[in-house]
Amino acid sequence: MKGLRLYLPPFAPDTSGAASVFYPAGGMVVIIDAGGCAGNICGFDEPRWQNERNASPVFSAGLRDMDAIMGRDDRLLQKIRLASQEIPVRFAALISTPVPAVIGTDLRALQRMGERQLNLPVLTVDTDGTRLYDEGEEKAWLALFERFTRPLDPTIPQSIGVLGLTPMDFPRQDSQDLRRLLMDHGASHVVIYGTDNGLHDYESAAAIERNLVVSPAGLAAARYLEKTFHIPYTIDNPLMTDWLANQDDAAANTLAAAHTILIIHQQITANALREAIKAAYPDCKITCATWFQQHAALTQPGDLHLREEDDLIAAVTDQAPDVIIADPLFARALRDYAGRWIPFPHFAVSGGSH
Repeated sequence: MKGLRLYLPPFAPDTSGAASVFYPAGGMVVIIDAGGCAGNICGFDEPRWQNERNASPVFSAGLRDMDAIMGRDDRLLQKIRLASQEIPVRFAALISTPVPAVIGTDLRALQRMGERQLNLPVLTVDTDGTRLYDEGEEKAWLALFERFTRPLDPTIPQSIGVLGLTPMDFPRQDSQDLRRLLMDHGASHVVIYGTDNGLHDYESAAAIERNLVVSPAGLAAARYLEKTFHIPYTIDNPLMTDWLANQDDAAANTLAAAHTILIIHQQITANALREAIKAAYPDCKITCATWFQQHAALTQPGDLHLREEDDLIAAVTDQAPDVIIADPLFARALRDYAGRWIPFPHFAVSGGSH
């Protein structure tokens, strides 16, 4: 049955992905909802909310029934104006949810009205809460680069911009490890969009020499920057070689003895881990699977795109891999699996419950 979940919880939705991109950018994040979506984003899907107080403020529009029915956009803008007078912000980002999607809110008109009334740049993202986090991330990154990036001269030599890194995919330590790794391999300047300097990173993005895309959610932005500012990009997650090297002896012995492995994560990370394992164990057959964006150009024969819980169960039953490398939460749906499991957490899947 489509959408039926007996073992797995819903994954982080597109609204949460968009909010995660905007969260460190120095703007005001407004979730156009009655309160529930904003509560889920801050309480469950955004790990930085609990510990970091210097990032963007997140507000719920607090829509009431009559606000939704009558389309009272003026009241929403009045709330934003009052909040911006109390909290200094560089822009306002309005993230749509199921309510504005169902009633057909004109987000472009809302953006134009907002900029006239607020004297702030206003970005809108047409998420609807029914899609997955990576689609929201993709739309938010595009909105930021399209609005704020302008031509700059000269290019910063040996500079690298990292696209696609948020806590939805990567543990917090990964951004520091990736910066260190890139610097060790010759980069003089590394910008990890969405982690360091807020809006300044997006404003100065045209000065970056090349970009590195570490998740499919960053690919559309990389293509935009290449087309508009002629910045080339590569696709990889170079952290996977170190991840493999840092596994304990039990995991290393498990991989050395394996003939078939199934990796489940976002596509670029799964592919990079496959290449790292193949370099160490070239005779092993490895299949990558993802629940999220899957680009044909990055797909190898046999790779899987999972849509339903039953797809996961059927894939493991049919392939009977010796080893599964995935978030431990998936084990709930694979209780009859008799092989070995190597934990590979994915926050957008399990919310850190592991």
